[in-house]
Amino acid sequence: MTPDATWLTRQSTSAFARRRWAGYLALVIVDCAVYEAGSRRAGELPLSAASEACRRDGAFVWLGMVEPSEEEFDAVQREFELHELAVEDAVVAHQRPKLEVYGDTLFMVLKTLRFDREAHETDVETGEIMVFVNEAFVITVRHGQASGLHDVRLRLEKRPDLLRHGTGAVLHAIIDQVVDDYEDVVARVGHDIADVEEEVFSPEEGNPAERIYMLEREVLQFHRAVAPLVMPVERLTKGGYDLVTEELRNYFRDVHDHLLRVQQEIAGYRDLLSSVLQANLAQLSVRQNVQTRKISAWVAILAVPTLVAGLYGMNFRYVPGASWHYGYFIVNIVVLGVCTTLYWRFRRSGWL
Repeated sequence: MTPDATWLTRQSTSAFARRRWAGYLALVIVDCAVYEAGSRRAGELPLSAASEACRRDGAFVWLGMVEPSEEEFDAVQREFELHELAVEDAVVAHQRPKLEVYGDTLFMVLKTLRFDREAHETDVETGEIMVFVNEAFVITVRHGQASGLHDVRLRLEKRPDLLRHGTGAVLHAIIDQVVDDYEDVVARVGHDIADVEEEVFSPEEGNPAERIYMLEREVLQFHRAVAPLVMPVERLTKGGYDLVTEELRNYFRDVHDHLLRVQQEIAGYRDLLSSVLQANLAQLSVRQNVQTRKISAWVAILAVPTLVAGLYGMNFRYVPGASWHYGYFIVNIVVLGVCTTLYWRFRRSGWL
């Protein structure tokens, strides 16, 4: 093969590899767009042109990805010069909510929650959203099905007054969506706890201890998602970041207030579930005592005929009333009278 033919073959192979890799990226990149002067620029934006597009004054790129692998995210990392530690957190996931600064780029981790509507029992589905943001771009990496960002993008595109504030408005919209989903989940958890309370104090016998335990696990999972996020959002409300303008700080304060309210409700639910569990144990103890008293009362009643039958069943010739014509009837009447009296006394005392 001639040198020219070898060079052409290598170029063709390289071009094929680039096209195939672009196809892989298209599966994980859900949207990539340029925003300028409060509106979205028309047309599709390939990843190769995203870095150049966001260098213009007043323009920024919003790139959304879903569960990329390390190899798939490598092109994005090189294109936007992202820090390797933040990239590792974004790809691996399973991080706690946090806000970190790498140079001029903020890296924020958000835990997402939603109810599985098809489940028969309460079932909270978790996920994560990692956000890389500076004045030139916003890159979101989503893991799990909770808190989809497509509707967030559509709502924000209808608010050019907010988009003119740049990437800080996008960061606020994402956090606001996550916190709104928290409020929906916390309301559903509250309804389920109320149902469990009714079941615990219901006159019908049952033991909802397993359901209470599952609710406690979900509330604990909820707490792990919300509590660590309070401090990062509070830092954004206090300023100190160029992308959070003075006008946006008011919006961040509103999100922070909602987040604090959710945190307080979760703390109340944890205490309430502990009290419900103790009440359920007390109810079980009371029901066991009631059953024990009923059994004891019936044993006492049945002991009378058993005792009489045992005495008259002994093989003796001279048993009182054995030779009397009405002895059998008199003994049975006495036994029935004693049993009836015992039943009436136990019934009056609440044992039966």
